[in-house]
Amino acid sequence: MRQMRRRLKNHARETMQFRARALLGFAIVVLALGGLAGWYFKLQVLDHADYARRSEANRIKPRPVVPARGIIYDRKGRILADNVPAFRLDVVPEDAGDPKALIAGLSKIIALDPEDIERFEHERKASRSFRAVTLKLRLSPDEVARFAVDQWRFPGVSVEPYLTRRYPYGALMAHIVGYVGRTDEKDIEQYGPGQALFTHTGRSGIERYYDEALRGEVGYEEVKTNVEGRALGRVGRIPATAGADLRLAVDVDLQRTMVEAFGDHDGAAVAIDPKTGGILAMVSLPSYDPNLFVNGISSVDYRALMDDPSRPLFNRNVLGGGPPGSTVKPFMALAGLESGLRTPQDRVFSTGEFHIPGQKRGYRDAHGGGGWVDLHKSIAASVNYYYYKLAYDMGIDKLAEYMHRYGFGEPTGIDLTGENAGIVPSREWKAKHRPEPWYPGETVIAGIGQGYWVATTLQLAQGTAALADDGVRHRPHLARDRRDGFRSPWTPMPQPAPTRLTDNLGHIRAIQDGMVGTMYDPGGTGRATAVGAPYRMAGKTGTAQRVSRKGSVSTNPHLLPLHLRHQAWFIGYAPAQDPRIAVAVMVEHGGYGGSTAAPIARKLFDAWLLGEYAEPDPDAIPVTAFGAQAEAAEASPTPARAARAAIPGLDAATVEVIRGAPGAGR
Repeated sequence: MRQMRRRLKNHARETMQFRARALLGFAIVVLALGGLAGWYFKLQVLDHADYARRSEANRIKPRPVVPARGIIYDRKGRILADNVPAFRLDVVPEDAGDPKALIAGLSKIIALDPEDIERFEHERKASRSFRAVTLKLRLSPDEVARFAVDQWRFPGVSVEPYLTRRYPYGALMAHIVGYVGRTDEKDIEQYGPGQALFTHTGRSGIERYYDEALRGEVGYEEVKTNVEGRALGRVGRIPATAGADLRLAVDVDLQRTMVEAFGDHDGAAVAIDPKTGGILAMVSLPSYDPNLFVNGISSVDYRALMDDPSRPLFNRNVLGGGPPGSTVKPFMALAGLESGLRTPQDRVFSTGEFHIPGQKRGYRDAHGGGGWVDLHKSIAASVNYYYYKLAYDMGIDKLAEYMHRYGFGEPTGIDLTGENAGIVPSREWKAKHRPEPWYPGETVIAGIGQGYWVATTLQLAQGTAALADDGVRHRPHLARDRRDGFRSPWTPMPQPAPTRLTDNLGHIRAIQDGMVGTMYDPGGTGRATAVGAPYRMAGKTGTAQRVSRKGSVSTNPHLLPLHLRHQAWFIGYAPAQDPRIAVAVMVEHGGYGGSTAAPIARKLFDAWLLGEYAEPDPDAIPVTAFGAQAEAAEASPTPARAARAAIPGLDAATVEVIRGAPGAGR
């Protein structure tokens, strides 16, 4: 009986236990439901804004907006570089599939050159797969229309509108304005990842120097897309800031006149405002069409430019230079006055041949002895003897010191990249480049701009402008004004404070008087150039020899083959009493400065002061005919190039080619 009682269950206890477990389970369920409700509350209420933004981001994609590049104008408001609408074909490799199949399909509706395909493959392999790569620039309207019909067949391929650069004046302004080229990996490495957003980057000229100002600031737009990623519309926009416009000091009419004045000659020239340092015109001949480079130059066009012996891509004003010849004499004369070694009245007796004491070798004048010569006559008649002796008395150390003071051997600071500093002969320079001591004869020929001298037309133009402006030297510059926005006013570009060649105005007046004598004295080397001019001018002719005399016989440069003729120089300014223009002209293989370079300067003076500009060529090759210039030049070479190509080499025993040929004069 007792055992049966022990087996009976405690129903009350089990009921309590069951209730406790039920309550626990219910509590757990309630807590779980509460947690789930709380989580839903967090998602739907507390984090709603964040998840709404993420959801929106899945269908709203930011897209960069590339700004329009700034416009470049000449001083009269004529457009030198502008932007024109164009279309390009972009490919996102990640979405486009097999590249070979893609190109094969696109080739049936769009003309793809081998160079386009090669460039695309190179950029595709060098960039990330999700980044768009341009397959072809400058699609024709017909190609755009044909692709629009079949676009559904090419996922990841799109036609993108953009603005491309155009240079209306082509070769006329090429070495000033320069050109832009397609942005590549080197540009991204140099300027940072943001540069990849710009389709083009400045390569030369103003386009390169002011690239950051001209390109502007990138904006962004929000584009709504469908599930396939195709754009459906724009829902927001942060506008791009267009690049700054630039107005140059250059005048197109004077630039054209300068080119026409050279005729078939190669060379370089600079015209500058002596009051401000603004470049009025600057040419390097021959030139090239910068439009060829904007969207990638073809191998045929590039080969034609590179194979041209006249080097049209070489900017002679900025990168070139050579012995200045007698154009350095006004600066040597000023150094003689400043150093106290000479006065304007001091005279030397020119026998036609200067001898260093103790040496038999003589350093000759170009046209024999000049008798008694003072500073005025030494400049006007270009008497070498005066400067041989002056350089010898001064010594190379003091000569180099004064020439550096006058701007030689130093960049002028013009707003173009890569400017050549040139060379002023000195012991230090020779010690770095030649394992030889300095010889007195090298000092003597340095006095007439020969030997190791390298001067640029820019340096001579700056120095001549300083002489014209009573010794005040300004920084040569191309960009005169800047405008940040079409409705904004033009503001002058800041320029460094000018410096002075000397504080002694009397010394400057003596040099100016000698340069006026060059153009008007009976023995002046530039007298023929000034005949008939209704204004007075001042100048200095120069000839930099490329061959020495043979024995005791001087060489007539006009009888030499073209490639061995002397470099012809002229520097000058006008009107002499109130200068408004200063020029430096260098004609390659031109012979004498007075007969070749000076007439070019006269045409520039007449154009600027009298308005006698060259007329535009109605048969000029249009800038839109890409590649036509190179083909035309190859088919019809200029007489100068034809003559140069036909010149046989000379026997070394007959003509000795040296840089420091003595006897260079006028």
